[in-house]
Amino acid sequence: MNQSAGLDAEMTQQAFDALANMAHRNWGLVLVAEKRAMVASRLRHRVRARGLSGFDAYSQLVLSDEGADEVPHMISALTTNVSHFFREPHHFEALSAALAPQLQAVLEKGTRMRIWSAGCSNGQEPYSIAMHLLDANPKLANADFKILATDIDPKVIRFARTGEYEDREVNGLPDGFRERFTTPIDGGVSMSKVLRDIISFRPLNLLEPWPMRGQFDAIFCRNVVIYFDVETQDRLWPRFNEKLKQEGVLFLGHSERMQATERNGFKTAGATAFLKAGCPEKPILQEEEHGAS
Repeated sequence: MNQSAGLDAEMTQQAFDALANMAHRNWGLVLVAEKRAMVASRLRHRVRARGLSGFDAYSQLVLSDEGADEVPHMISALTTNVSHFFREPHHFEALSAALAPQLQAVLEKGTRMRIWSAGCSNGQEPYSIAMHLLDANPKLANADFKILATDIDPKVIRFARTGEYEDREVNGLPDGFRERFTTPIDGGVSMSKVLRDIISFRPLNLLEPWPMRGQFDAIFCRNVVIYFDVETQDRLWPRFNEKLKQEGVLFLGHSERMQATERNGFKTAGATAFLKAGCPEKPILQEEEHGAS
């Protein structure tokens, strides 16, 4: 087949509609008509890699049984995996404030603590959570403390699991964290074994059944639901509520909001922090005072 044709051909409305419907149905992604050029730009290299004649052929491939192996590549191309360490830093202080009683129980009574980073991208978020809590509570390294980190993109999960980052990617670490929590490697750093032992990375589509049986003390789902329509978000909130312990906290991204908070079993504890309805008030920081970062 003519590989160069796939590079230059425009995406037809039919191909875009087929891909957009698939993305919404399977992954909850909303691809409006104005994003057709963006979708074409992100998928053009996959058309070339498969040696296809154009986007119509590509849409036919990913919708067929024979194209199952291409679907993960399509997910990687369409999803945005931009993050950095300690993004929206006020959330980490809020986490410590919200979980202070639970942290004390973990350290003094040997109870368990579980945190979920849903949509962990390249891994900076769960590593930041672990570093922040270990910095304040070093004994957590020997406690029953685990972080589950999930993402729909298996490619970024494989990357995050290595725990290796270039020097430019860790420039934003707080003072002393690089020395305490990483090991130098050629051109960058490797996250320490204590961090990698705490965090489990797993691929997970939030729209599919969740295999986790237990509940979490905190759930981070930041800059994820912004890609979903309101209907899809409304299906997720009760599921997050079910997976959150009674005194747990849910964090969203700075541009995300939950509609009908009380109906979904939550109450606000800051612009992008939510407690379960009925949970005692907690001294969580008010994010709107800090702004996005």
